[in-house]
Amino acid sequence: MLRHKRSRPPLPDSVRTKPRKARRIFAWAVFVSIGALLVWERTSGLPKAKDDYQRYHDRSFLVVNVVDGDTVDIDAPDPPRPTTRIRLWGVDTPEVGQDGRKAMHFAAEAGDFAREKLLGRRVHVVLSPKRSRDKYGRLLAYLMLERGGRMFNEMLVAEGYGYADLRFEHHYDRQFRTLEKRARKQGLGLWAQVTPELMPEWRQRFERYAAETD
Repeated sequence: MLRHKRSRPPLPDSVRTKPRKARRIFAWAVFVSIGALLVWERTSGLPKAKDDYQRYHDRSFLVVNVVDGDTVDIDAPDPPRPTTRIRLWGVDTPEVGQDGRKAMHFAAEAGDFAREKLLGRRVHVVLSPKRSRDKYGRLLAYLMLERGGRMFNEMLVAEGYGYADLRFEHHYDRQFRTLEKRARKQGLGLWAQVTPELMPEWRQRFERYAAETD
């Protein structure tokens, strides 16, 4: 006697997924998973903000190297590096020449100013509890020339050695913008001769936008 195979009852429309739709859902899930993996790979090797806060915040360190006006190294191990590289919060100084590119307007002056004020000197490090590293793994910090003293980031903007960095909000954002307006009005530092085409690309975009909205 032949046995008839029992046919499975069809799934109701409410739970049945059409093949094309299923493929779209699967593709989207793969896309999201890959994106999450890339983010994890880029950030998993970086110290956590909480750890950085405990290691660096409200402590003093020796500046052992000045890369340029807004980037320095301090004498604190940051494995695998023997020192910790700091990118100053809220200010962007002109880039020095490297990889065949010419130095930007006022880059040498900004670097010399940083070396004069910081190299071989102990500085007091202040971090933001919200974010401690940039995408390159550099520590983001405010540097005080002494505990409770003047902030070097602020000096760069106030004396015209760098631009208030308008790309990222931070604790002293409004203060830095005000200091830049004053330095620009007085023609201090780079503001004495800088023209839009001599500015960093990000700043040129802001200048164009400001001109269009006036």
